[in-house]
Amino acid sequence: MSQFLPDSFLPFVPDVIQITYLIATFFFIRGLKLLNSPATARKGNQYAAIGMLIGIIVTLFDQQIISFEWIVGGVVLGGLIGAVLAKKVAMTAMPELVAVFNGFGGGASALVAWGEFSRLTDPIVMSPDSLVTTGLGIFIGALTFTGSFIAFGKLKGFISGNAITFPGLNVINIGSIIGVVALIGVFTFDPTNQTIFWIILGLSLLIGITSVIPIGGADMPVVISLLNSYSGIAASMAGFVIGNNLLIIAGALVGAAGLILTQIMCKAMNRSLANVIFGAFGGDSGSGSSGEEGDKTVRETTADDLAIQVAHASKVVIVPGYGLAVAQAQHVIKEVAGKLEDRGVQVKYGIHPVAGRMPGHMNVLLAEADVPYDQLMDMDQINPEFKTTDVVLVIGANDVVNPVAKTEPGSPIYGMPILNVDEAKRTVVFKRSLSPGYAGIDNPLFYDEKNQMFFGDAKKSLQALNEALNDV
Repeated sequence: MSQFLPDSFLPFVPDVIQITYLIATFFFIRGLKLLNSPATARKGNQYAAIGMLIGIIVTLFDQQIISFEWIVGGVVLGGLIGAVLAKKVAMTAMPELVAVFNGFGGGASALVAWGEFSRLTDPIVMSPDSLVTTGLGIFIGALTFTGSFIAFGKLKGFISGNAITFPGLNVINIGSIIGVVALIGVFTFDPTNQTIFWIILGLSLLIGITSVIPIGGADMPVVISLLNSYSGIAASMAGFVIGNNLLIIAGALVGAAGLILTQIMCKAMNRSLANVIFGAFGGDSGSGSSGEEGDKTVRETTADDLAIQVAHASKVVIVPGYGLAVAQAQHVIKEVAGKLEDRGVQVKYGIHPVAGRMPGHMNVLLAEADVPYDQLMDMDQINPEFKTTDVVLVIGANDVVNPVAKTEPGSPIYGMPILNVDEAKRTVVFKRSLSPGYAGIDNPLFYDEKNQMFFGDAKKSLQALNEALNDV
């Protein structure tokens, strides 16, 4: 540092660095604030990116032990990879990409803690609190790394989306966590014991795997937000290890935001976090009532019939779900909505907090299709409007519109806040079959006399509706 600045300025360098860290922190906080709305989310990302750039540049001067060449090379390489991913990865694959980001974030934090520990020729000189944060950084970062890639596999499909479990798995996980915490204590008192260090790392990697495999694919919104929080906590721990205030603050922001979002996701499903993590619930089960027994009657509709209904409606609400994301039907629904608006029909979108495979997934998909932000309404905003809605198009959603959440105390989803589509004058459910959702229970909405079923792939069904609107 001294080689770049005059000697008279050197006493002020620490203060300048800390002030610059505060400026970077402002950009992070402002970016998080702007992420509250789809209309400002892009600007929020830009603010956060500026804050990160400031942080990287200042850290190069603050941490003089780091080689400039390696850091600059990493920034260039990482920037190129990020640019390619931004262009190539489809919006429907965002959950998988976010899972990978979480994994790399946790892995990077673990490597920072490991690197700082390995850099010292005599670990005994490290203070006890530094050794504790080193152990915790390795623990949280490593389990985030493997856990995130298990989540990636479940989302991508090469690992079963069902809950993979066996007797005693929860006991093993809890015991392993307690064991790692105990080993971190031993490591603090005897940092020269390399065997303990490697056991902590190995167990942490294993816990990441065994803690995510029993969680079903339908619970991925909670898992992704929780792993995101873990990656932030790991980063904050790495900040304590290397004495970097900006990393501590940025990690704490991510960790807190992730925990808050996780709580929102759990509340939206009326589930506790412990139930999600230890309940082996949320698998893509095909069991349960199909809805085809007894005297239940299903009323089907066609593209031509539905085109007439929506073309002559005053208000239409579209409720997208996981099925829309899988079918990649966001662009087609935008075309359908555009034709309805040309006819004077008021169109809005009702978004449930857990719709899709990660928090905000539906907003991202619809934004990609250029759906106006003011048409995207969350559950609390749209629910009062269903009573005055002529037609609700439920596309690939199931449990988030299931009325038993309000009427059957014994149901596994009882108490879960839902979109009150049953209050509308007419509902039309786009679905491949009458199979239940992740909760494994039947949906009485399918048999309601005000409901019609449009069976088939969501994208093909919407394309047929789009064509039929041309002839109305």
